[in-house]
Amino acid sequence: MLAGKRICVVLPAYNAAKTLRRTHDEIPRELVDDIILTDDASADDTIAVARGLGIFTLRHDVNRGYGGNQKTCYAAALARGADIVVMLHPDYQYSPTLVTPMASMIASGHYDVVLGSRILGGGALKGGMPKYKYVANRALTLTQNLLTGQKLSEYHTGYRAWSRQVLAELPLLNCSDDFVFDNQMLTQAIHRGFAIGEISCPTRYFPEASSINFRRSVTYGLGVLGTAALYRATRLGLARPALFADTGAERLRPAIALVA
Repeated sequence: MLAGKRICVVLPAYNAAKTLRRTHDEIPRELVDDIILTDDASADDTIAVARGLGIFTLRHDVNRGYGGNQKTCYAAALARGADIVVMLHPDYQYSPTLVTPMASMIASGHYDVVLGSRILGGGALKGGMPKYKYVANRALTLTQNLLTGQKLSEYHTGYRAWSRQVLAELPLLNCSDDFVFDNQMLTQAIHRGFAIGEISCPTRYFPEASSINFRRSVTYGLGVLGTAALYRATRLGLARPALFADTGAERLRPAIALVA
């Protein structure tokens, strides 16, 4: 625990057998009370590796997508009593040791959401981020900041920490099951006025690390722009989308099979 709060790390996994052990071994267990892995119908040995590591593991019999996987992760974390939830990719692209400062920023009471930014500190290109992804990241982030009125360094990191209150209030079921889920969830948090902090996070790009291809990157980028535009229209009173409805995440009830 940290400041009396129960800390949970959730691992949304898809074909992560080669990198899961390295990720797990660097999670600060002196701080973390619970680790949950949701396997999104992987074709490799992710489940077997997770079992061997003693991780509380859930399995999707059918692939539900990146966003659908996170919905299960957060529902399970809430059900198991988490006060602070850190979402960490099990592909070893982000440093698990940063769970401690990210959780601490929320436990301090200063922030409701913390993002592990690859842009702060200049770690993205040093870590091997493809230049076209870096340029797209910067362009999308600039546009999103203009439309949302924020000053974030990056909206596209997959390393995020959330307070229980955030997860209990955001209408996550109204978010996509695809990759744009991350941006929709973050924009929901902005819409609700939650305090968002950032921490510099190095990143690693290597063959085993997960990454989406160019075509899906374009689809993601268009979805990001659409989400930001919808946010602006909502703030101007021109739209009332379901994405920003007043329905809480406590209604997340995905059908999940427990792997003993």
